[in-house]
Amino acid sequence: MNKNTKRYRFYEMIPGLFAWFIILFPIWGSFIVPKVVAYFVLAFLVYWLYQSFKSAFLALIGYFKIKTAKDTNWLEKFNDDFRASWLHYRDVNHVVIISSYKEPVKVIEMAFGSLAAQVDINLKKIHIVLAQESRAGEANNQATINYFQKKYGKTFASLTFTEHPSNLPGEIAGKHTNEAWAARFFKKHFIDNKKIKIENLTLTSCDVDTIFHPKYFSALTYFFASDPHRYLRFWQSPIFWHHNINSVPAPIRIIGIMGNTIHIANIQEPDGLFFNYSCYSSSYKLIDSAGYWDPDMIPEDWHIFLQTFFSSGGKTAVNPIFLPTVVDAPDGENYFAALKNRYNQCVRHAWGAIDIPYAIEQSRLHPEIPFLARALRIYKLIQTHFIWSSNWFILTLGTSLPVILNPYFFNTTFGYNLPRISNIILTICLFPMTVLIILDWKLRPVDQKTGTWNFVKNILQWPFMPIATLAMAVLPGLHSHTRLLLGKRLEYKTTTKGSSVK
Repeated sequence: MNKNTKRYRFYEMIPGLFAWFIILFPIWGSFIVPKVVAYFVLAFLVYWLYQSFKSAFLALIGYFKIKTAKDTNWLEKFNDDFRASWLHYRDVNHVVIISSYKEPVKVIEMAFGSLAAQVDINLKKIHIVLAQESRAGEANNQATINYFQKKYGKTFASLTFTEHPSNLPGEIAGKHTNEAWAARFFKKHFIDNKKIKIENLTLTSCDVDTIFHPKYFSALTYFFASDPHRYLRFWQSPIFWHHNINSVPAPIRIIGIMGNTIHIANIQEPDGLFFNYSCYSSSYKLIDSAGYWDPDMIPEDWHIFLQTFFSSGGKTAVNPIFLPTVVDAPDGENYFAALKNRYNQCVRHAWGAIDIPYAIEQSRLHPEIPFLARALRIYKLIQTHFIWSSNWFILTLGTSLPVILNPYFFNTTFGYNLPRISNIILTICLFPMTVLIILDWKLRPVDQKTGTWNFVKNILQWPFMPIATLAMAVLPGLHSHTRLLLGKRLEYKTTTKGSSVK
C-alpha cells in the first residue's frame, strides 16, 4: 500500500478537518444558520444521553460478569465443558512479550510478579520475552537481564531477552517495532525449529506495569482452546488504572476513573465493533499471518487488529475476558510532570487517528470483504476520534453560542429554550455518570479504598471534571489530530510510571 499518494494524505486530514469544522461551526453557524446549529447541538446531546445510559448499563452488567469470572475455576470449567474439537489444556502455551525501555526494575517487576502468580495453570506453559531497546544502553539492559534471570530464570517455560536495534530502515521507534522484533525472534528460535507448535500458541502484548489477574491465563487457555475460530481472534480484558489511582493528580484520576468503567462497557458493545487495546492476547498464528506489527505505525493495538482484519478477509474479531488487568496511571516526579506525562500519553493515543487513512485505503484494496463490514470499521474509527477531540466544545460552548452571538435567535422560542433544554439533558447525564463512579470504586483493590481523606478527595474532585476532561483528554486529542492535519509526524515517547506524586 502506497502511503505517499495525495489521496492517502487527504484521508490523513479527515480527523483534523472534522474536529475543527465542528468546533468552529457553532461560531460562524450562529450568524448564518442558528437553527441548524441548535438542532445539531440538540441531536448530539440526545446521542450523548443515549451513550451515557448505554455505558452505565453495560458497565453494570460487566461488573457482575467480572465477579463471576473471578469466582470461576477455569481449569475445572475446562474439564467439565471439554469437547473433542477443543485443544487439550496441557497443549496450550502462552507467549508474553513485555516491551521495555529504561523502566526501573521495580516497575518491570509488576508484570513478572503477576505472571508468576498465575493459578490453575502450569507456569511451564508460559514463555516470557522481555523486549528491550538497544538505545537504552548496554549497562541498563544487562542489569535488567541479570536481575530477572536470577529471580525468574527457572520459573517459566522459557525466559528470553531480546534487544531491538535502533535506527533500522523504515522503522519508527516505539513499542510496535520492539515487540515485532521480539515476536520474530521467538518464532525463529522456538517455532521454526519445531520446539512448539504455532497452532498451540497464544501471544500476549503488554507493558512493563501490567498486573494480570491471577486467573487470566487459565481463562485465556479456556477461551483459546474452545473457540472454533481461535486463529482469528483477539481477547481483551478491561484495563484499570487502579494500581496507583490515588497517588496521581486529581485530573489524571478523574480521566482514569471514567476510562476504567467505560472500557468495561466498550468490550461489550452489541455491535461487536470494539478493538483490542493496550494489553491484549491473540493467537500467535494470527499475528504471524499479518506480518507482525507495522514498523511505521505508532498506535500498535488498534492497528494490529486492522492488519489482521484485512489480511483475514474481514474475519477477525475481539472477544472479552472479564478479568481486570491493572496498570499504573501516568505519573511523574512532581504534580506538573505527571500532568505533562498524561498529556503526552493522550497525544500518542489520539495519534491512532492515523488508522483512519490506513483503513480507508485497505478497504479499497480488499473488495472481497463485505462492504458493510469495511464501512462499519471505518465508521467506528472516525466516530471515536470525532467525539474525542470535539465533544467538550459541543456540550459546553455549542449550547450557549447560538443565543449569545445571535440576539435575534435568542428572542425566538427555540433560541430562548435551547440552553434550558440542554441543561436538563446534561443534568440527566449525571445519573449514569454516578453509576460509573460507584462501579469504579467497588472494583478498586482494597488498599485503594482505605482512609477517610482518600474517600473525601475522591468525592470533592468531581466538580473539576469539565476542566480535567478538557486538559487531559480533549486538548491533547485535538493537538494530535491537528498535527496529523498539518502533516507533522509524531515521535514516540514512553509514559513515565511508578513515581509517587501525592
